[in-house]
Amino acid sequence: MSGQYQELIALARHYCQLIDASGAGHAAWLDEIARILPILQRSLLSFRETRLGRGEHLLPDLDARFELFSHLRALLGDRDGYWHEFDRFGDAALMTGSLADDLTDIYCELKHGLRMAGEFPQQAIASWQDGFEHHWGQHLRDAQRHLSVLAAENRLSRSMPQSVCH
Repeated sequence: MSGQYQELIALARHYCQLIDASGAGHAAWLDEIARILPILQRSLLSFRETRLGRGEHLLPDLDARFELFSHLRALLGDRDGYWHEFDRFGDAALMTGSLADDLTDIYCELKHGLRMAGEFPQQAIASWQDGFEHHWGQHLRDAQRHLSVLAAENRLSRSMPQSVCH
């Protein structure tokens, strides 16, 4: 496996570890997520010219996904919801984007690929490529946009409740 493959797998593993450790007294986890997402995107896009075949589609565990989403949503609190680029501003209850949803979908896709990466690294990357093009790439871009807003407002690493666990 080339260094490029190893780098992408290491980035995916690091992202998943950050999500797994969120809320466990690690107040800077969201800062680290904001830092790693563009690197993860660049690393995956470096494989754009290398089609590695069809990826294996993710069959989500909806209960586990909802549990993670709920955990992240509670941690993020008022930092979770956001307006999409073309939404009209109005009632905050009608916000259409959720950072918790974005981070959860990215996590589920990366975790799925990591399960096969040890034995089938090219299949893992092909799965990430397909998923990125059809689903989680938009979540990654939306998350980056919202995290940039939170960073500009100095709201990435404020204290979060410690009672939430997953």
